[in-house]
Amino acid sequence: MTLSKSQRPIDRLLAIMARLRDPQTGCEWDTAQTFETIAPYTIEEAYEVADAIERDDLNELKDELGDLLLQVVFHARMAEEQSAFTFDDVATSISEKMEARHPHIFGSETGTMEQTRWEALKAAERTQKGLESALDGVAIALPALMRAQKLQKRAARTGFDWPDPTGSEAKISEEVEELKAATSQSDKTEEAGDLLFAVVNFIRAHGIEAEEALRAANSKFERRFRHMEELGNGRFADLDLDEQEELWQAVKVAEKGPKTS
Repeated sequence: MTLSKSQRPIDRLLAIMARLRDPQTGCEWDTAQTFETIAPYTIEEAYEVADAIERDDLNELKDELGDLLLQVVFHARMAEEQSAFTFDDVATSISEKMEARHPHIFGSETGTMEQTRWEALKAAERTQKGLESALDGVAIALPALMRAQKLQKRAARTGFDWPDPTGSEAKISEEVEELKAATSQSDKTEEAGDLLFAVVNFIRAHGIEAEEALRAANSKFERRFRHMEELGNGRFADLDLDEQEELWQAVKVAEKGPKTS
């Protein structure tokens, strides 16, 4: 198979993948892969895209989007080998879905795309697919915090939700006490999960995405901890907790910047 750089970039990429997956002349690693073995890489690449966006690195974003596109091409190629669908089928499917979800743009309807309208369109799609539960279609592979929030949102559409944040706030206190009272490791794990789920509910009640909030908190902690290590001049681990706390407070003050009169 001869690959030409004069091809459309997507056609060139599809041809490269076909060559890599060729059972006689392809790459032994690529030909050994399955949907299951490639799935973790797909998830990883999606997170690397998000990371490039968070760092506002557009050059890196270009590369990471390419890596993510490769994952789509890889899955589509394996499906084509099984005569299930092709890359063109994938592109056609999402095109039709986007047109159907924007009838005020591609159809005869008027108005704007409000959240309630978007959710109604998606609900209609689930009905057409024969999905019955309000929770159907929430991917199991989603990060746990994100999946918890999506499950709660779906349940809330049926009316199963606290009328205000005080309900979920009280639930947090209840779950804290249950975790403290748990004795076996399995009970502690279960109660810890209930506590996290309740916290997500409380956060959701304030209109905040739990996954985004925790990602930001992780980044902040990492930034501050690295700064503390720098201030410790290579001996941070040798400091006692009070000394480490002093550095922590110093880092927080430094981040806020000098006070202005």
